[in-house]
Parts: sequence; C-alpha cells; structure tokens
Amino acid sequence: MTIAVLLLQNALIVAVCFAVLWLIALRIRDVSFVDAWWALGMVVLAWSSFFGTGAPSPRKFLLVVLCSLWGVRLGGYLLWRWRKNGPDRRYQTMLGKAQSERGMSFARGALQLVFALQAPLQFVVALPVQLGQIGGGAVGAVGLAGGALAIVGILFESVGDWQLVRFKSEAANRERVLDKGLWRFTRHPNYFGDCCVWWGLYLIAAESGIGIWALPGPVLLTFLLTRWSGMPTIEGRLRRKKPGYEDYVRRTPAFVPWLPKQG
Repeated sequence: MTIAVLLLQNALIVAVCFAVLWLIALRIRDVSFVDAWWALGMVVLAWSSFFGTGAPSPRKFLLVVLCSLWGVRLGGYLLWRWRKNGPDRRYQTMLGKAQSERGMSFARGALQLVFALQAPLQFVVALPVQLGQIGGGAVGAVGLAGGALAIVGILFESVGDWQLVRFKSEAANRERVLDKGLWRFTRHPNYFGDCCVWWGLYLIAAESGIGIWALPGPVLLTFLLTRWSGMPTIEGRLRRKKPGYEDYVRRTPAFVPWLPKQG
C-alpha cells in the first residue's frame, strides 16, 4: 500500500467514525463522549495502519502496542468519567452560546464546532502511528528511547489521573486545589504525560525514514494542550472557582515537572 492510499484510507475511517458519532450525539443531545474517542480513535488508526502496511515488524508492534496501552486506558477513563459526571459543561456552554448568539441548531453546532473540527486534528496528531509503520524494520537506539519516553508518559498520565480522581472523591476537597503527588511538581501531569507519549511515538516512527514527516503530529498536540484547548481553558475556569489557585500557579511549574517554588 502506498503512502497516499494508506492516508486516504485512514482519513475515510476518521470521517466515517466521526459522522456516526455525530449522529449518536444528535440522538442523546450530548457531545461529551467525543473526548474518549479522541484517544480510542487513534488506536483504530494505529491498527488500521498495522494491517495495511505489509508484514509485521518490531517497530510496527512497538507503535501499536504503546498506542493501544495509552488510548485504551485514557479512552476508558474518559468514558467512565462521562458516565459518572454527565455532560461536560465546556461543551454545553460552547454549544449553548452557538445557539443563542449565532443562531446555530444543536446539530449544526455539534457538527461544525466539535466533530468536524476534531476529526482532522485527530488524523494529524496520529501521524506517527500511521507513517511510522510504513517500511517496517527493527527498533534502534532512537526508537528505544522513544519507547521509554512513551512508557514514562503513560505512567505519568495514569498516576496523575488516579490522584485527581481520589482527590475529587472526598467532599472536603471541593474548594481545595490538588497540590500533592505529581500535582506538586506540575499543574498538568496528565497533559505532560500525553505529550511524552506522542513525542515518544514520533521518535519510534522517525527511524522508519518516512516517519520523520510525522512531526506535525506531536507539535500539534503540544500546541493544543498548552496553548489552545487544554491548559488555557482549564486554568481560566480554576482561577474563577478555586480561591487558592493563584497561589498554586505562583509556586508550581505549569507543564514540565520541576521542584515547586518556596514561599
């Protein structure tokens, strides 16, 4: 299978999946589950590329296994969180404004502002597990370093999410800021772990030669999490709702873990 055919096939898979999910959202009047598909859909793209790029190889196995570990864990967690907490207020607010201020119907707003937007973003971010499987091959030093980085990222993100769930489960913490565990060293251990995973997968992919062109994937993910829909959105809300959050911001690194400032 040529590169163009592989990417076209995967683009069609993304389009069909997001179209089906949009129809589901119309039925239940909620788009919140799309966050879980962000992770699970990348696993689908990884396996689609695995079966569409010839014979198995160590590099291909490493890419699909690591992507699957990351995506199934994160996607399952986000599905559980959605079922437990109900619709995401961020999406409700965004679609509510689209309806009241721009005259959009729920169907149009969900399609234009959520599903049609996230589909190409998912496709680009997943480039390492698509292009990296072309040509097969062994895993060298760079790939092993990438694998180690991805494993660190999976563990970091998983522990951060677990600590946050435990913290929120206690009613006494409702107005408090989580500043223990990994959250003592970075305000966003889950996002930092996410980036480690996809930069690690990129290093594995880059050894394939063609995989070096997957660079837009981790670059876009880092931008999304640190400059667009991730940190800015969450920190703006926490500043308004958590009295101690400003102090937490002053002493805690924003993204890359480091020792907190004293005082």
